[in-house]
Amino acid sequence: MRVGMLPAGIAIALAPAFAVAQEGGEQQATTLDRIEVTGSRIKRADVETSQPIFTLSRAEIQKQGVTSVADVLQRISTNGAALNTTFNNGGDGSAGISLRNLGEGRTLVLVNGRRWTQGLGGSVDLNTIPAAMIERVEVLKDGASTIYGSDAIAGVVNIITRSNFEGAEAGAYIGQYSQGDGTREAYDFTIGTGNDRGNVMIGASYVKEDAVMAGDRSISAGGPPFFGGQSGTGFPGSFVDPTSDTRYILDGNGQPVEYVSSVHGYNTAPDNYLLTPQERTSLFAQANYDITDNFRFKTEMLYNERISEQLLAAMPVTGLTLSADSYYNPTNPDGLYGNVLGGTARDLIGVNRRFQESGGRSFNQNVKNWHFYGGFEGYFEIGDRTFDWDTGYRYDRTDENDLTYGLFNLANLESAYGPSFLDTDGVVKCGTPGDVIAGCVPVNALGPNGAISPEAIDYTAFTAHDSSRVTSKSYYANISGDIVDLPAGALAFAAGYEHRTESGQYDPDAFIAAGLSTGNGSKPTSGSYKLDEYYLELAVPVLADLPGAKLLDFSLATRYSDFSNFGNTLNSKFGFRWKPIDDLMVRGNWSEGFRAPTINNLYAGDSDSFESYIDPCSTHSGLRTGQVAALCDAQGVPTDFEQPGDGSSRQTLEPFTWSSNEQLQPETSTTRTLGFVYNPSWLEGFDISLDWWKIEIENAISRPEAQFILDKCYAGTPGEQAIYCGLFSRDPNYPGDNYIITQLEMPLLNLAEYTVEGWDMTVNYKFPETSFGKFAITWDSTYTSNWATKATADSIEEQRQGLYLPQDPYWRIKSNMYLDWTLGDWGATWGMRYKSGLDESCPYAGGSADAEAYCSDPGRVTADGPAPRNYLGAVTYHDVQVRYNTPWNATVSVGANNVFDKEPPLSLRAPYNQFDPQYDLPGAYYYIQYRQRF
Repeated sequence: MRVGMLPAGIAIALAPAFAVAQEGGEQQATTLDRIEVTGSRIKRADVETSQPIFTLSRAEIQKQGVTSVADVLQRISTNGAALNTTFNNGGDGSAGISLRNLGEGRTLVLVNGRRWTQGLGGSVDLNTIPAAMIERVEVLKDGASTIYGSDAIAGVVNIITRSNFEGAEAGAYIGQYSQGDGTREAYDFTIGTGNDRGNVMIGASYVKEDAVMAGDRSISAGGPPFFGGQSGTGFPGSFVDPTSDTRYILDGNGQPVEYVSSVHGYNTAPDNYLLTPQERTSLFAQANYDITDNFRFKTEMLYNERISEQLLAAMPVTGLTLSADSYYNPTNPDGLYGNVLGGTARDLIGVNRRFQESGGRSFNQNVKNWHFYGGFEGYFEIGDRTFDWDTGYRYDRTDENDLTYGLFNLANLESAYGPSFLDTDGVVKCGTPGDVIAGCVPVNALGPNGAISPEAIDYTAFTAHDSSRVTSKSYYANISGDIVDLPAGALAFAAGYEHRTESGQYDPDAFIAAGLSTGNGSKPTSGSYKLDEYYLELAVPVLADLPGAKLLDFSLATRYSDFSNFGNTLNSKFGFRWKPIDDLMVRGNWSEGFRAPTINNLYAGDSDSFESYIDPCSTHSGLRTGQVAALCDAQGVPTDFEQPGDGSSRQTLEPFTWSSNEQLQPETSTTRTLGFVYNPSWLEGFDISLDWWKIEIENAISRPEAQFILDKCYAGTPGEQAIYCGLFSRDPNYPGDNYIITQLEMPLLNLAEYTVEGWDMTVNYKFPETSFGKFAITWDSTYTSNWATKATADSIEEQRQGLYLPQDPYWRIKSNMYLDWTLGDWGATWGMRYKSGLDESCPYAGGSADAEAYCSDPGRVTADGPAPRNYLGAVTYHDVQVRYNTPWNATVSVGANNVFDKEPPLSLRAPYNQFDPQYDLPGAYYYIQYRQRF
């Protein structure tokens, strides 16, 4: 007979027992009602399952002194490289999580066990979930497609919100870096009321995060010796004289000087954000009501608005032609400069100039999220069997409106670079005398900073307006219970059905869609798909209370998914738990998984991307030997060819193309785990878990990077060359830079394979209480023994563990240790976050002076020849917090993250800032937070 529906307060009360690792929690009383644990739909009293789960309680989140759940989750040991607010160029204000470093799209994010709103690319912005509404976070470190469907390849993050909250609570937070910048503020208020039949909770939160400029930290400020952020396009503008095919600029006296990139380029780094700003406003509500003793209504609603910005250096306007009749053409005898170049008046080609007068490129997002869930749950009895059921409807919508300032209208630029003259009224005008172009203002592209007038900026610039919408709807039904009693216990099951529709669209500004902008062009996106899914899960007890088998049970599950766009897929799972003694549990799992292609994967319009890469044929690369040299020669690339720009990785002058693929198929995966949990009865308060894991992914959807495409073409296998060499082309007649790569396709393909393997370990120990207080330690670590990928099925496997690729670190070890102390109303936490060292390829030729000066292993040689490397040292961040519970029912906390001001390791391969955005910003971060309970 069932005792009754589990009050949410009991589930919340379980959180302290979960501590940090669910597998290490204390044994719970067997009289507890059954609950649903992440990774299974079968309700059970035992929270220890065959799958490893890592849990963070609300209190532990607050001890970390951050303003976003994304900041918390990106610190956990199982997370790899995910988007965050340190991404400026390429960021959009969102933040995600990438378990096992397999990409955000392969980690499923749930809220209260249900899918959360995703973007067009399939990832979840964790900034849409206000920290004030979170009770705990459960991270399932195993594949779970059989339970939750697509995307749960690397694991599942399940965010559990507060429920049955009664009373009121308000919080305030403020912090900033030791340099006096990057201020963060957060405020929240929650109120709840209830009785024995129901509860209502409503809340609001506001977070404001200020920017940090890249120029305000020495590592990211650019300049010598590494010239990070160096661009060949600066001011005054440069041009190519077609009579000599030589690039010039005009000096301060208006005289032509041959252009030298390292002298006349521009350091863009100080103009960029290092940490991007944003504001988030959230309103949320939850309610439940027991209509009868076995019939409950539940609902939840959320509105979240994010206003964010990224700031880049002013637009480099490149490749234009300055008319021979322009007043600002130095071959025009009647112009500003006179005919300083000599000869007849002529068009100047390849005119490049950074429009510094515009103040930079500002990318602004206004993102609004709406979430609604309404459902019923209950139980019924047939004979002496009790069956739980639930059914519900979920609606999520994300509307995004973007404004981009600092872009330019190509048509107006053509007019502003066209014929112009000094009129009798002393005003330079577009056109010719008697045929003035109304409204047009000429541009002095060859002048110094300030030479382009505000009126010319207003005429040539425009503000881009882009918009997008993503809508997700689903309804579902689940049932679970015991089928029959077996000698070792009850055979339990769960079964269910879900119907889901996903739709989305992106509408770029008309100028951008038409290719009339100096910014990255992109085409509209629009598409949708729907699916029906059925699943069955069984929990089979085999042995119990026997010598050598205190417990042995199996878990089995299978899920059938039918998608409207690619067809159907069937995925299954098997797991086991074995307790040879009461103190030790051995567990293991085998599961299949899949990830369906997203709307962007399938339907995104082509978009431009200015990529940074090292041209293998360039003299500065040090790669033009052997097979590479032979192919460069075959393509006609001169032996003295040098890729334009400065530094090692240089940005293309012409945009490359990102494209989608409607023929994509789902990725498939196989996950295996095996481990144990040990809770020794002879050492109270101690537990340890150790789990081996391995994930294999085939048919992976990936977009090869520009560098990857070039490397595989020039140095790859014949099969790789057949795929990748046809994706780009060179222009032998490009003005001033013959044979540069001007066109490169970067499509999405079902080609890649991944094999990722490693170990997770979690240790918890609550020390015996002393007169000095209570001490507890938690140590959570992940060791990646193998992270391998193959570009195609027949490619050579590429090992990445311990390597650094641009904005893609593959740490072997990530480890977090927290020491907690409490004494009466006082408490303190000391945290240490460790990331192991990484090797990156040296961007300088082996044996060169630069390699000797800046790379840690300049003489490294492999079977393929010189392969110098550089080492990025290991990093340990120290965080501290001290808190006090006041007599008036409040908590005051003060703390510092990165208290010893540990600098991130300098990278020669990082495309921006000289360090990877997964590391903390330079500088200690201090904060104070206050929480009042009523």
